[in-house]
Amino acid sequence: MARTQGSHSDITGPRIRKAALRLFAQQGYAAVSMRQIAADVGVQAGALYNYTPDKQSLLYRLMNDHMQHLLSTYAKLERPATALEALRQFVGFHIRFHLERPDEVFIAYMELRNLTPENFGEIEALRRAYEDSLEQILKDGQEVGAFLVADTKMATLAVIAMLNGVMTWYRAGGRLSLDEVEQVYWDMVRRSVTA
Repeated sequence: MARTQGSHSDITGPRIRKAALRLFAQQGYAAVSMRQIAADVGVQAGALYNYTPDKQSLLYRLMNDHMQHLLSTYAKLERPATALEALRQFVGFHIRFHLERPDEVFIAYMELRNLTPENFGEIEALRRAYEDSLEQILKDGQEVGAFLVADTKMATLAVIAMLNGVMTWYRAGGRLSLDEVEQVYWDMVRRSVTA
């Protein structure tokens, strides 16, 4: 099949993913058709299949790319000397990384139900790897008496849920600066896990 005139794989592929990301975040995965994505990009619907086998593959790729980027960016951070400093770093990283990617975050949490079981398993494993990073910080802190939590897994999920709340309400130029918001959340997280 001939490529649409003016179409370039290194340009059109990313444009398709960008359009799908925005449309899925705005309307929900189930409500968006491949035809809508094609129209948004300015290509014929059939041309999309040169770049992705189907809509499910597109959703999976968006989620996988987001999780891989999250994990690789976090892994590049220099590890602090103490568990308390590591927790502080995690809080700041999580807030700032996710605030820059609201559509990715929305899809990563709200569209999991639309993944096939196999794709769900792979994305869930990546999410678990990120959660495990935080849980290890909490375990390290417990070992040295810096933290006191009844269940590190539950505390991990509670902290991430609290941090994710920032994405729903924070707006640049609002009453508090991002630095102030991060400090308030750090104080709340610290108090929730310290003895």
